[in-house]
Amino acid sequence: MAHHQSAIKRIRRDTKVKLRNHARISRIRTFVKKVEIAISTGNQADAKLALQEAQSELLSGVTKGVLHLNTASRKISRLSSRVSQLA
Repeated sequence: MAHHQSAIKRIRRDTKVKLRNHARISRIRTFVKKVEIAISTGNQADAKLALQEAQSELLSGVTKGVLHLNTASRKISRLSSRVSQLA
């Protein structure tokens, strides 16, 4: 257990940040899953719309520091190629 006041505060703050980051990652996964479902149904219009929303969420995850830029770019690229193959 921490003995210094600053260490105790840091533990409290880290738990809040962990919960916030977990919520952001969960939200990103939800949006990516919506794209996956739209691709599996074969509806390109829904897939494109879901891809736009997922792309926005992925890039916001990058700005918040939850994802690396290359990771988000790779996911967007792979999803967009799968959506374009529906045509």
